[in-house]
Amino acid sequence: MQVSVESAGGLQRKLTIAVPEDTIEQAVQTRLQNLTRTAKIKGFRAGKVPLKVVKQHYGTQVRQEVVGEVIQSSFYEAVSQEKLRPASSPSIDAQKINDGEGLEYTATFEVYPEIELADISGAKIEKLIADISDADLDEMIDTIRKQQVQWDVVDKNAESGDQVVIDFKGKIDGEEFAGGSGENMTVEIGAGRMIKGFEDGLLGLKVDDEKTLDLAFPEEYHAKEIAGKDVQFDIKVKEVKASSLPPVDEEFAKKLGVADGNIEKMREDVKGNMQRELDARLQNSVKQAVMDQLLELNKIDIPSSLIEQESEVLLRQMQNNLMQQGMQQNQLAMEPSMFKDQAERRVALGLIMSEIVKQQNMKADADKVRAFIDEMASSYEKPDEVVKWYYNDKQRMAEVESMVIEQQIVDWVLEQAKVEDKTETFNKIMYPEKD
Repeated sequence: MQVSVESAGGLQRKLTIAVPEDTIEQAVQTRLQNLTRTAKIKGFRAGKVPLKVVKQHYGTQVRQEVVGEVIQSSFYEAVSQEKLRPASSPSIDAQKINDGEGLEYTATFEVYPEIELADISGAKIEKLIADISDADLDEMIDTIRKQQVQWDVVDKNAESGDQVVIDFKGKIDGEEFAGGSGENMTVEIGAGRMIKGFEDGLLGLKVDDEKTLDLAFPEEYHAKEIAGKDVQFDIKVKEVKASSLPPVDEEFAKKLGVADGNIEKMREDVKGNMQRELDARLQNSVKQAVMDQLLELNKIDIPSSLIEQESEVLLRQMQNNLMQQGMQQNQLAMEPSMFKDQAERRVALGLIMSEIVKQQNMKADADKVRAFIDEMASSYEKPDEVVKWYYNDKQRMAEVESMVIEQQIVDWVLEQAKVEDKTETFNKIMYPEKD
């Protein structure tokens, strides 16, 4: 077998492989000889068909099968011989495949890049740290109280924060329009869910009050046929409701899972949950900073075929998520190219981290794997059974080990780089969008 290699630009390689005719012919003859023992041809007894007759019936088909198998086996033999690492399936262009000519073909494919890891000792990584204050805990408990808000009918004029139950009828140019009327609709004043002026127009009203609101639909309103148009809403108030928050007492603590209603135990549990969420957010933050540094310091060529494959994976994940949320297949018109940037980042990080694992001879630490599984199992009613389930499922264990190795890479980078701590508040870490 003769092999020649040439670069086709970037990570693309072109192999030209020639296999002599006697190699092909020998494989063909062996297969035809075997067929003489099993072929069923009219006029001959089973196992007694002459080789010449078998060749007449099956020669072309057998040669095609042999050529296909030789292309596959010779390609992998050639890339091993030339020490190439294909990152994509080859595109085969057969140039000689006819009887007596031997076999010659070209295989074009991408290879994995050779990565020389950059020195990260000078890299600066910002590590966020935060504590949970008593004020943060009180605010969280208030948030939980608001999730259990009660609405009571009251005999008073509506104020901001109240709910008003109304019948309404909308008119544009004196004519009612589709979707512009309703009965017993609840509007929370100040929630900002209605068009501008609607909620404010309910302030001061009480039961049985009637009022006409002169408003206008926004120019960017989703219903194009009424966007930007003036509208009059005739309102009649049916009920006014005021909110009341549950007191922080034994009953409240029991609703949060504290069997004896101990308020201090409840506060400890809530703070514990906050701490777990904070730790996860801080860990993700420093992990993101590490990954950004790895990408910044290690500029590598990325096989386009891997980016395309990852884009397809991300597309399918998005479609599955949207379908689980109730969207229909015909509403999911998306292209893989939408995910190209994200796919490129993921592939690049995967290649860089694989090289770190290889050079550092990293393996998933068994104690860290067990600690990771124990942490996940702790939220279940029977954690021991969950742990056993993980250890009995090779695929699940492989996923856990992969995540543990990823964290080991983060830890390794933090040991090498210059880490600067930055103190932030709990709210800024957990709710950066509010900042």
